Amino acid sequence: MTENGEHSSLHQNCQAPDKGDSVVTDSRPRKTSLVDVKPCKEHSDALKLAARKGEGEISPYQPRPPSLPRQAKSSKSGSVEETVRNRRLRNSQESLSDPAETGSSTDSLKEDQTVAAPGGFVVSNAATIRNRDTSARPHSAVATGSPVFRERGSSLSEYERRPRSQQSDPTDHRGRSTKQRLSPVQPTGPLPALEKSFMSATLRAANRIDRDCLDYGVLAREKLRERLHRNLSDSRLLENMGSDSASVNSMRSTYSVLSPIRPQDVRNRSYLEGSVLGSGALLGAEELDRYFPDRRVGVYIATWNMQGEKGLPANLDDLLLPTDSEFAQDFYIIGVQEGCPDRREWETRLQETLGPYYVMLYAASHGVLYLTVFVRRDLIWFCSEVEHATVTTRIISQIKTKGAVGIAFTFFGTSFLFITSHFTSGDAKVYERILDYNKIVEALALPKGLPDTNPYRSTPSDVTTRFDQVFWFGDFNFRLSKDRVDVESIMNRTVDGDMGPLLEHDQLFKEMKDGSIFKGFQEATIHFLPTYKFDIGCDIYDTTSKQRTPSYTDRILFRNRQAEDIKVVKYTSCSSIKTSDHRPVIGVFQVKLRPGRDNIPLGAGQFDRGLYLEGIRRRITRELKRREAMKNQSSSTICAIA
Repeated sequence: MTENGEHSSLHQNCQAPDKGDSVVTDSRPRKTSLVDVKPCKEHSDALKLAARKGEGEISPYQPRPPSLPRQAKSSKSGSVEETVRNRRLRNSQESLSDPAETGSSTDSLKEDQTVAAPGGFVVSNAATIRNRDTSARPHSAVATGSPVFRERGSSLSEYERRPRSQQSDPTDHRGRSTKQRLSPVQPTGPLPALEKSFMSATLRAANRIDRDCLDYGVLAREKLRERLHRNLSDSRLLENMGSDSASVNSMRSTYSVLSPIRPQDVRNRSYLEGSVLGSGALLGAEELDRYFPDRRVGVYIATWNMQGEKGLPANLDDLLLPTDSEFAQDFYIIGVQEGCPDRREWETRLQETLGPYYVMLYAASHGVLYLTVFVRRDLIWFCSEVEHATVTTRIISQIKTKGAVGIAFTFFGTSFLFITSHFTSGDAKVYERILDYNKIVEALALPKGLPDTNPYRSTPSDVTTRFDQVFWFGDFNFRLSKDRVDVESIMNRTVDGDMGPLLEHDQLFKEMKDGSIFKGFQEATIHFLPTYKFDIGCDIYDTTSKQRTPSYTDRILFRNRQAEDIKVVKYTSCSSIKTSDHRPVIGVFQVKLRPGRDNIPLGAGQFDRGLYLEGIRRRITRELKRREAMKNQSSSTICAIA
């Protein structure tokens, strides 16, 4: 009975370790017997020997693992094991927070070394070595014990992840360390930026976004974890991407032009929205910056006295789309004097030439004076209602060969006025031409319903003061006050397009300098030859009996309320169109835009749809005929060779 009592007390003492000791359980079921139970002193020696073995010492014998605790003491043993786990987790966290430890990948490898010991033990030199808390644990404890090891299970060797039944004899692998896995290599510096190539300035209109939509990207990353479709106009996208070189490729983009709208933004809409102080106006600053980052719109103006010819040029590309222009413009305004009898045919030819990218916003006429406005198709929503007015300068009002026609509208917050006119002809009738000008500026009744964007700078006696940007063009009929022989002699002496000596005799130049006509207007520098009067079909000036003096009768003038609002890009004549005794004159301008308010009556996207469809149909038919002709030509060439 005494012998049994000694064994019982000894077994109980081994099951009550101190708080500083570590207890490891074996996952394999074992039969407990009195022979297998060792004294506590031998148990401690075995643990110390296993720890020394993890440091590199080879033990001459294999210690036996401790026996399983009794069921009655399971709760106490579990609490001790939980305490050990918490201590190891705390030490591991301290090791991670130590800058000296986390800064070196070599030190972390030392802490993560795990050694397979004989008898199925796995000895790990973890961060607890710093606290001198070394313990030997079964393999199952390493794999499933602490949450830290569960997260870092990838650092264990392939041998340790195998089941115990597949592991070989541990005596053959004494002192073998686990397979070390290096930390991933991170780039030492920023990656080189991609090369950007923005070929088209017109694409900048598609590459911006409203600034109030930038937070949607943050919501997508932090909450939704999904990609929202944003505009190409986001400046962050521009930093890392290139742009297409043509508008056609840009239209194939996978990004949406529409910005997302949150319900709370709709609920919180202020009464200031749509005014100058608000930020949500359809014609406001944010929308303007998205389509025109530099706040300038391209305007193409052409004026031509057609001499009433029925036959139109076979091709109008040289008139509207010259080869020396890099980009097409946003607005095309064409003024015609002595136009062809069929005005609708003329407008259809213009639509056919400009193609599907443009629509006819408005067209007006006064007798044989035609004025047509084409606008880029995706900008039509920002145009106001269009108004027009006409003035005749003839004594008999029924004769509408001389006079003016004007078209006015507002684009965003900038008001435009386009006037084409035909003044009195005759070399010596300068005074009559000045009277024509005065009558037009007083009688042209514009605007009618459009709000004046700056009423404080408007005068009721001059229509040109009631708009921000004014373009006046046409056949003004001002001549060169010099004999033809002298004019031709000066023309022959001109070098590099310097027409200064010739313009010293120009009637319009002199009257504008005196301030008697076109007050406040400007004209770009002229570098082209006089546009009147030619023999039809050639580049020879008038050879008839009248021998008219070559003159600059066809002009384009402009006026703006704010200085430097209009920049001249090109001012020249179109010498390839020779169906009239006048040469067309074209001008390209960059015009300053300003944001508008929602009180501007919009045109609701109206345009001449019938003209658009007819022009596109003709364009397609012309292309099919061209391809058929090329096919027939190639077939005839093959037959000739055969």
